Amino acid sequence: MRVHSLHPWPATRAEAEAVQDRLRPLVSLTGPATFPLVAGLDVHYRGEDELTAAVVVLRSGTLEVVEQVSVRGRTTFPYIPGLFAFREAPALVEALERLSVTPDLLVCDGYGLAHPRGFGLACHLGVLTGLPALGVGKTAFVGDFDEPGRSRGSWSPITLDGAVVGRALRTQDGVKPVFVSQGHRIALDTACDQVLELAPRFRQPEPIRRADRLARGGSTPTP
Repeated sequence: MRVHSLHPWPATRAEAEAVQDRLRPLVSLTGPATFPLVAGLDVHYRGEDELTAAVVVLRSGTLEVVEQVSVRGRTTFPYIPGLFAFREAPALVEALERLSVTPDLLVCDGYGLAHPRGFGLACHLGVLTGLPALGVGKTAFVGDFDEPGRSRGSWSPITLDGAVVGRALRTQDGVKPVFVSQGHRIALDTACDQVLELAPRFRQPEPIRRADRLARGGSTPTP
């Protein structure tokens, strides 16, 4: 698949923040409601700078694996809070470019709008690819939220500076919530519906679960 080359990869904080500032206005918060092919994206680190980026494309509904790609590399950008995408996105972009199919939705292990600069990994990859994208975080990153109800599907809004930037969503009865935020070309209701549909048995959505397994060097697990 094709990924747009909208900027060179930066080397400094100032350059990275300038990229975010330039791309942030391109984010759209509306889009389609159905996604036949869904890609999960995750990165696993080996040591401080070595990483493996993985993309696993599933067929919506059956969760059948359509294609999977992993890329080993080395990050060249320093760890700076709020700019973490610049450590992982180059390898993820390379993995996406190796796909022979184009997914309809990117499900990222990370954040979208629920980000200190309002432009997390899901926003960045969504804008670069032009595809709908959402972020699913395992822990709260920014903003305030109330604990959602304990039943599957319960949620509460995540607010930051008076704006709703995502939801704390319970994907299984009695388990910790995940933190869902829009990345690009998707409404928040749709993003949460997709996360629930893609998490029929476990806390994490299947596309991310399988990408995590692949990035760690294993085969993708069955649902």
